[in-house]
Amino acid sequence: MIPIRDENPIQGTPYVTLGIIALNVLVYLYQLVLPAQQELVFVYQYGVVPALLTGSVAVPETLAWLPQPLTLVTSVFLHGGFFHLAGNMLYLWIFGNNIEDRLGPARFVVFYLLGGVLASLAHVLAGPASQLPMIGASGAIAAVLGAYFLLYPRANVVVLIWFFFFVQLIRVPAVIVLGVWFLFQVLGSGGPGVAWMAHIGGFVVGLVLIRFFLPPPGRPRRRGPRIVS
Repeated sequence: MIPIRDENPIQGTPYVTLGIIALNVLVYLYQLVLPAQQELVFVYQYGVVPALLTGSVAVPETLAWLPQPLTLVTSVFLHGGFFHLAGNMLYLWIFGNNIEDRLGPARFVVFYLLGGVLASLAHVLAGPASQLPMIGASGAIAAVLGAYFLLYPRANVVVLIWFFFFVQLIRVPAVIVLGVWFLFQVLGSGGPGVAWMAHIGGFVVGLVLIRFFLPPPGRPRRRGPRIVS
């Protein structure tokens, strides 16, 4: 079940969401032009390495110039491959523009980055001695999904159902699409190569944090051309 778009209109252009997508793409293109060894160093420099963050392992001199807590932010702009990037940006575009529209640009930036930081911390707490770098926007986007789940459970999401030769586009309520997504994260927890706890933690963080980021009641929403995401 692959989400294609939602049917939840917004009131303006989601500049922050577009900017985050553009920044992720630019960083990925930069990763592509690096020689293999330099790209590996780049990932270790800007990715979250739990053992370095917790002090279980001493930080090498080549990485010491960047305070390790900052990697909780920088890591959300790196990706491990095209499909990793494409999948994350698809989810961010479908669900992020509505959260930005609801919160406004400034609140959305803080919500997104804080969600990413707390999701990464969930990953670190699950394996504080791990020396493997964690990269990707999945944790921050999971927070966005948690917020969407709470705010727009009845919004229709157009999803692609693909099973061998059966291909069909159908409309499914967001509460089902995102509920199934979260269930897969829980069931997949423990599998190698994926930061499952960052996904789970990010989603829960989004559910909790969004209540504190909503504009005060009665505050007018942004005005602008009405478009459908």
